[in-house]
Amino acid sequence: MKQVTISNRQMTLMVLDYGAILQKLLLKGEDGKYTNVVVGFDYPNDYLEDKKSLGACIGRYAGRISSGKFVLDRDSYPLYSEKGVHLHGGKKGFGKQYWTFEEVDYGENPSVKLSYLSKHLEEGYPGNLKVNVTYQLIGRSLHIVHEATTDRTTVVNLTNHSYFQFDDSGSVNDYRLQLNCSRYAETHENLLPTGQLLPVQQTEYDFLTEKPIGEIRLDGPLAIDLKPKTAGTVRSEKSGISMEVITNQPALIVYMPPEFPAICFETQNFPDAPNQSNFPSSVLRPGEKYRNASEFRFKAQS
Repeated sequence: MKQVTISNRQMTLMVLDYGAILQKLLLKGEDGKYTNVVVGFDYPNDYLEDKKSLGACIGRYAGRISSGKFVLDRDSYPLYSEKGVHLHGGKKGFGKQYWTFEEVDYGENPSVKLSYLSKHLEEGYPGNLKVNVTYQLIGRSLHIVHEATTDRTTVVNLTNHSYFQFDDSGSVNDYRLQLNCSRYAETHENLLPTGQLLPVQQTEYDFLTEKPIGEIRLDGPLAIDLKPKTAGTVRSEKSGISMEVITNQPALIVYMPPEFPAICFETQNFPDAPNQSNFPSSVLRPGEKYRNASEFRFKAQS
């Protein structure tokens, strides 16, 4: 397993070739001390047994697909599923594959680029899909760009699965969260979308106005409002660290795991879009380029 570290004056990022995993993201405070703001393992080999996709690139399709299949151009493609649910690209998915380090730039705005070739019918998906993910540090921002091309029509939905943690309180209850998402995707008990987008008002998803998270534990897709581009912000008053999530994607999955105090912000298309005609299309055809450009913008106070 290989590891690359890049740094600028405000941040240090450690990336693994396994799963294109974002292992550590160290943020420098005004007091000169660094805080690791993502949950991860100190030893890379520990990721081989990880079940939570810590920091990984998720694909070929992030989120859930219903019935373990989808139909594309009248052809049906069966997928690996458990209880009728295909999750995060299948039995292995991109987060459990070895990627190739293509470029490393140690300049003022350092970056690292990785690539992966998902072969035709890997995990059941059609097409040879060429994927790149680029991590770049600009000031106190982490930019993540996923790109993909295919040699035959397929579906694709990529995201990063980092869990963010801003203090040592042992809870996210006092984190303050604000989401520019006025609608959420209604889901069944198995978290598969029904296809309906409903108002967040008077639901647990209503963070239109900043407030403490409290006892709420989210695990579902929200529709990002077109304006502004900012999907949401979260901050810890204890540490003084805040993060703004900016993306070109239509949906945001906010996930708060029960096992540890952290928040995952998955910028992506909606789960089950291949089977939901009223969701934005996830189809990628030859000659087209898929691009998920997201920014995680931090502020740190002493």
